[in-house]
Amino acid sequence: MTTLPARSLNVNDIKVLSLASLGGALEYYDFIIFIFFATTLSDQFFPAGLSQFWKTLNTSGLFAIAYFMRPLGGVVMAHFGDLVGRKKLFTLSIVLMALPTFCIGLLPTFHQISYAAPILLLVMRMLQGIAIGGEIPGSWVFVSEHVPPKRIGLANGLVTSGLTLGILIGTLMTLFINSSYSPADIKEFAWRIPFLVGGVMGFVTVYLRGYLHETPVFKEMQALKQLNQDLPVSTVWRHHKPAILISVLTTWLLTAGIVVVILFAPLLMKSAVFNIPAKVTLTMQSFTIVALALGCIFTGYMCDRFGVGKTFIGMCSALAVSSCVFYFNIGQVDYATLTVMYVITGFFVGIVGGVPYIMVHAFPARIRFSGLSFSYNLSYAVFGGLTPTFLTYVNNYNPLSAAYYVLFLSLMGVACGWYLLKGPSQATV
Repeated sequence: MTTLPARSLNVNDIKVLSLASLGGALEYYDFIIFIFFATTLSDQFFPAGLSQFWKTLNTSGLFAIAYFMRPLGGVVMAHFGDLVGRKKLFTLSIVLMALPTFCIGLLPTFHQISYAAPILLLVMRMLQGIAIGGEIPGSWVFVSEHVPPKRIGLANGLVTSGLTLGILIGTLMTLFINSSYSPADIKEFAWRIPFLVGGVMGFVTVYLRGYLHETPVFKEMQALKQLNQDLPVSTVWRHHKPAILISVLTTWLLTAGIVVVILFAPLLMKSAVFNIPAKVTLTMQSFTIVALALGCIFTGYMCDRFGVGKTFIGMCSALAVSSCVFYFNIGQVDYATLTVMYVITGFFVGIVGGVPYIMVHAFPARIRFSGLSFSYNLSYAVFGGLTPTFLTYVNNYNPLSAAYYVLFLSLMGVACGWYLLKGPSQATV
């Protein structure tokens, strides 16, 4: 298969990168607002007589169900993405994401329709999970097959950086709601605003993606009749197990960086153990997300310049050190110093920008969407879905258990870097 010519990113590449990032940003936005408004959603969609334990458990289940639906959505959507085209499924995933997000903002509460309320919320979360299963893998495949091969790292670093924009927007939206409305108003109606805004963002993205074109790589396979006619995921499982393994492990590292360090560290800081004010933790998180975005771009550039193996070894080693310094100083230093430590850690979490580089090279083009989607969503469903519950449990015994978890996965990332440095060459784009 011919490769795209060596060149810098052009205007069309930037358009593709921007529109690919919008969908992923919507995913992270939806997840961040669900986390921040989890207590309010629990009060609105479950019986008032439930104990706090059961309310928390039910809300955690609603959060996790979207993760568990990801493999199903990913396999189905990627299957058709490998057979009928990247663009069609790339657009469909946003439709399936925007609609339930908007609907959550309109759902009647338990007080209004009894047990039908949590059931409807569950259905909306399941639809979100199915859509997400194809969205981010589709973004990475789409941009990788548009840009020059020597710019795949930077392109995916930029896209992954764009995804973090959703976390920042969700954080700022939460800060705006909490600052503009009283607790009573939030409980009454204001909690709906972030979901309605997210739905509108999605519909705008659907419209804009109509201007995108199918990837040159897929069009070439189509012209040469090289499309995989078997079930793509079965081909992936039979012939690409090493690629699945490295993709699953590096996605596990990604979940630790995003879910544990970026999303749940603020909850740890404002817990009863450390009692840091919510507005302070949200401010810290906002600066850290900016650092994460820069770290993703830096990682992508380094992958192109020095190779993914060396990049993983360096960035993951730095993440191991910086995360330990941050976690073990929570409650021990002033807020400004802790913010600096958190921001530095966030920059090295930017290693997540190198994960798509590994996966798009691990699978050949004819089953790339399926291979990447299956591996990414399987790993994210298991580790992303169960990690919050696991850490909530172990935090009862050690409130800094997250530090050891991130340290372990950082060292695993170093091991993956050594494997990629010394291991066999990967498939080409």
